[in-house]
Amino acid sequence: IAFMTLTLFPIRLFFAAFMMLLAWPFAFIASLGSDEQELEKPLSWWRKVVDVLLKAIMRMMWLAGGFHWINVKGRRALPAEAAILTVAPHSSYFDAIPVTMTFASIVMKAESKDIPVWGTLIKYIRPVFVSRSDQDSRRKTVEEIKRRAQSDGKWPQIMIFPEGTCTNRSCLITFKPGAFIPGVPVQPVVLRYPNKLDTITWTWQGPGALEILWLTLCQLHNSVEIEFLPVYIPSEEERKNPVLYANNVRHVMAEALGVPVTDYTFEDCQLALAEGQLRLPSDTCLLEFAKLVRSLGLKPETLEGDLNKYAASAMKMKKGKIVLEEFSAYLEFPVSHTLESMFALFDENEDGIIDVREFVIALSVVCKPSKTLETIQLAFQLYQSENGTITEEDLAHILKTAMGVSQINVTHLFRAVDEEEKGRITYDDFYRFAELHPHFAEDYLYADQMGAECGLETSSLSAPNGICTDFSPENGEDKNKPLQKKLN
Repeated sequence: IAFMTLTLFPIRLFFAAFMMLLAWPFAFIASLGSDEQELEKPLSWWRKVVDVLLKAIMRMMWLAGGFHWINVKGRRALPAEAAILTVAPHSSYFDAIPVTMTFASIVMKAESKDIPVWGTLIKYIRPVFVSRSDQDSRRKTVEEIKRRAQSDGKWPQIMIFPEGTCTNRSCLITFKPGAFIPGVPVQPVVLRYPNKLDTITWTWQGPGALEILWLTLCQLHNSVEIEFLPVYIPSEEERKNPVLYANNVRHVMAEALGVPVTDYTFEDCQLALAEGQLRLPSDTCLLEFAKLVRSLGLKPETLEGDLNKYAASAMKMKKGKIVLEEFSAYLEFPVSHTLESMFALFDENEDGIIDVREFVIALSVVCKPSKTLETIQLAFQLYQSENGTITEEDLAHILKTAMGVSQINVTHLFRAVDEEEKGRITYDDFYRFAELHPHFAEDYLYADQMGAECGLETSSLSAPNGICTDFSPENGEDKNKPLQKKLN
């Protein structure tokens, strides 16, 4: 690596940057004066020439990066055959290779068009822009994808990475339904990087973007395979149910890749990697809880408003103990298999009764995974007595639920907070202690558990708060596993 850094790396970096700069004037000229009506017309002869030139320049850029040949399998469908190309697994910014080969439209952040040079190249491929500042952006994006997909081939194909985030290619996570809502045929496209050393993968943990670029350019040769699978034509049931459509396409792609599927999502990645003061152990049941929340049609990212409503209702209940029918009325959802599964997660003694306060705490963690103290403050309000205090037993209930584990020893932490040895603490006491000891979980909680026989495995506690050890399944039979209860 040291030798390549001094020799091959600067040469490749220079030529790759030169090729991108060379492409800019062609893309800029071709983008001038383009309006929506013109884009729906067949390309004029000079735009076809620009298309060929840009594809050649982009191919030279990848060649400069060590991708000497790109192995393409299968046949790319025509826009009239499949308006949408679904690509997986998504694991790196090098996944832009099929984009530059096809010049298919992609879904991009609106801010990307303002990036010098790169923004012009992005605008040339006529992407669907998503605006973070527009609260209605998701709906508009889906409508635009649907409009283009149903244009009978007038628009260029749309290339979508339905996982919505980068993974390590060991499995396919849940596909977002956006590409499947139009209900039109899609062509699955799978990517492989059969390199002896993996310098491609760019995920939540591990090497950063610049390090990935450096290591990849130091490789003598980088391999990539792009396989166009047969066009997937949805059934009538799949057209009506985009989630079913997405899952069935995912299974086809997973089979072609020889990898399992897992029902975890982009949001689960955020939950598992949240940088709060409490990290989630690998055996947490909160990931299972988050899946059930989504299965009910609730979206954690939009639930913060409802959280206060659920908390207020829980405070009015004496001790918060309710049965399944009351839980159904509490959530305003009919009794279903999903609701029963969620109820079972909190049914400590399997006696058909749960403490609804635990549901509120778990929901708070899922909605605000990085805001540990906000969740603990809410939990204090739920558990505190009339004088605003809680006991050690209450704190144990709070932290067990917030971490989604079966047992936990909070004695060391509670005694550290309870300096006056009153046997009860307030949230103000806890907050002052957390301010002085921002790593209180590391120092007073996890360290205590390392030698404790309390049902938590040492390996799960010593692991950093990242993708859980069981996040990528060894097989695809996750759905057949029994639900892991928070207690028992």
